[in-house]
Amino acid sequence: MQIWRVLVLALGAAAPLRAETLLDGAGFEARVTGQTLAFSAGGQPYGYEQYLPGRRVLWAFAGGECRAGHWYEPEPGRICFVYEHDPAPQCWAFFDIQGRIVARFEGAEPGDELIETERSPRPLNCPGPDLGA
Repeated sequence: MQIWRVLVLALGAAAPLRAETLLDGAGFEARVTGQTLAFSAGGQPYGYEQYLPGRRVLWAFAGGECRAGHWYEPEPGRICFVYEHDPAPQCWAFFDIQGRIVARFEGAEPGDELIETERSPRPLNCPGPDLGA
């Protein structure tokens, strides 16, 4: 039995550690409100989101226009966004992985996520008459 115990411990030590903590709405809100986060996908810049009080947001794809919206939590751990240009909800699971926000789109496979690459209290730069700074 000792050999099996050593083997199990050795295999466990060799496995990569990727501790995920699923964030519920309150945990997500506490982590992001007042912040602008940059996200990447596959190692490439993907977009930016500014999280405002009252669960309001401004989103922009990298190099794209800003879109205003809001988010809500229809059930624990499922966070949905609705933007002014598209009323269809876009739902995600948000995780804290080693201090970073990682977002997995509903139905996507693990490994196909958006990963927080930067965080700032500065507003999103949204040129235009009524968006952002």
